Amino acid sequence: MDQFTLNLLVIGATFALYIGIAIWARAASTSEFYAAGRGVHPVLNGMATGADWMSAASFISMAGIIAMAGAGGYEQSAYLMGWTGGYVLLALLLAPYLRKFGKFTVPEFIGDRFYSKSARMVAVACLIIASVTYVIGQMTGVGVAFARFLEVKSSTGLYIGATIVFAYAVLGGMKGITYTQVAQYCVLIVAYTIPAIFISLNLTGNFLPQAGLFGTHSASGVALLAKLDSLVTELGFTQYTGHTKNTLNMVLFTMSLMIGTAGLPHVIVRFFTVPKVADARASAGWALVFIALLYTVAPAVGAMARLNLTTTFWPNAIAGNAFDGDAVTTADIASKPELNWINNWVKTGLLKFEDKNGDGQIQYYNDKNPTVKAAAEAKGWTGNELTTVNNDIIVLANPEIARLPGWVIALVAAGGLAAALSTAAGLLLAIASAISHDVIKGAINPAISEKGELLAARIAMGAAIIVATYLGLNPPGFAAQTVALAFGIAAASIFPALMMGIFSKRINNKGAVAGMLSGLIFTLVYIFIYKGWFFFPGTNQLPDNVDNWVFGISPLSIGTVGALVNFAAAYIVSLATEEPPQEVQELIESIRVPKGAGAATAH
Repeated sequence: MDQFTLNLLVIGATFALYIGIAIWARAASTSEFYAAGRGVHPVLNGMATGADWMSAASFISMAGIIAMAGAGGYEQSAYLMGWTGGYVLLALLLAPYLRKFGKFTVPEFIGDRFYSKSARMVAVACLIIASVTYVIGQMTGVGVAFARFLEVKSSTGLYIGATIVFAYAVLGGMKGITYTQVAQYCVLIVAYTIPAIFISLNLTGNFLPQAGLFGTHSASGVALLAKLDSLVTELGFTQYTGHTKNTLNMVLFTMSLMIGTAGLPHVIVRFFTVPKVADARASAGWALVFIALLYTVAPAVGAMARLNLTTTFWPNAIAGNAFDGDAVTTADIASKPELNWINNWVKTGLLKFEDKNGDGQIQYYNDKNPTVKAAAEAKGWTGNELTTVNNDIIVLANPEIARLPGWVIALVAAGGLAAALSTAAGLLLAIASAISHDVIKGAINPAISEKGELLAARIAMGAAIIVATYLGLNPPGFAAQTVALAFGIAAASIFPALMMGIFSKRINNKGAVAGMLSGLIFTLVYIFIYKGWFFFPGTNQLPDNVDNWVFGISPLSIGTVGALVNFAAAYIVSLATEEPPQEVQELIESIRVPKGAGAATAH
């Protein structure tokens, strides 16, 4: 069976499973649409949370950015530390208290806690901006996966993915999405770990990729990371395990990801779906277990992928030094079956090479490194000839690079799509819930019937899918970068409001609104200056590089500073105005008591 047919069968089978589950678990009430009827077991909820969390950025892009980052793999470990650390914050500081409050959405909590429709509407705006930015990365990942494995244009793949999400998310709501995500977690974790195990065995002889990362490279007899360091530095790149040159930015970036994680509405709402407060905390614990299964493998996948990619273009580097032998030839790429993957990915536009000096070889090196460039020019080379390697292809191409069986390649394709679609569905549900429950029912038409609200939620989700698809066609960066921007927005706007709402009785409605607006506007303006206004290409005021960043703080890291702006503005305004009413202060006290959570109440 050819690879295309195999891909089609495996991906088609998983899509049929998702839609079948959505039909079986379709939502019949607003409670089921928003919170799955609050009847999800903590273990299943932890698994669904894992799928909701391990998005296209985690599955497709994270190992790619660790592997290919110009600053080296160590600096990009911030993604791992920030995203896992955020769940600890969520489990300890937010999940049980929000579940105790017993509402359906994050803006509803903010509106009631700060006794203000204005605060609720500002929270809706923050939620939609963060979620829409986040969903762009998921749709980008869908397009990348479809472009390669179904051999269609990435835009066509995006339309197919949007249709699938529409089919099961609009029909099933949170109930359908939850049980679909349980299946998607099973698919994506198997798809991620099986290739990693094969590659670890091939390169180091270790069954566990985590052990292989710190094991010995079989072909050269040296430690795998030491081999990778010597290879990339020989080619003029930054040492893979070298420390970052900008510690401040790395710390702020890690913090932005952590508090952004704890402030993302589609993650928080998962803890509204369990029966009890204790179950919310247990769900967060199980989610960490399920997430760790992938996140501890990702560093190994990144390092091994970088080594495999580099030795593909410098075959002599497998056992010796790269420059002591010839680079791979264009004739080999055209004729050898084990190198078919190169042309397959070239067709997608995400991998490009060019024989600039016409010697029939593809020399891959850092032609911006003066020492290496001088040595290369002495050999008659005229520049790096592997001109494009998109970070988002590394995990998806890894099985092909490592010459694994076709069924593994098909499984990885299904896993990548499962990761992207599961998170996209969760984000779109958060957007739809905010519009239907917080805007339409909460502000425009409080008397709307349950049937009308359910219809409004489904229409809102359909509209959100259309917008997300359009933005996915024109993303501001690769998947992990775009997602990091969303985390910064959530960190600067939603997380501080939730923290102050739970742990400070002094913050009033005016302070909450001032804080959210200040943090959001500050963060967005900083991002738009470098990324373009509303992410439109060519509208940025400054080039997005370290020479132009204020104090070396990148747009991906600014969320931490935005959160501080939020906290400061909220406290200053609150202290200058009246205290919250006594009943609100008593409400805050009751939230902190771990027992006695009731059902969600409508307003």
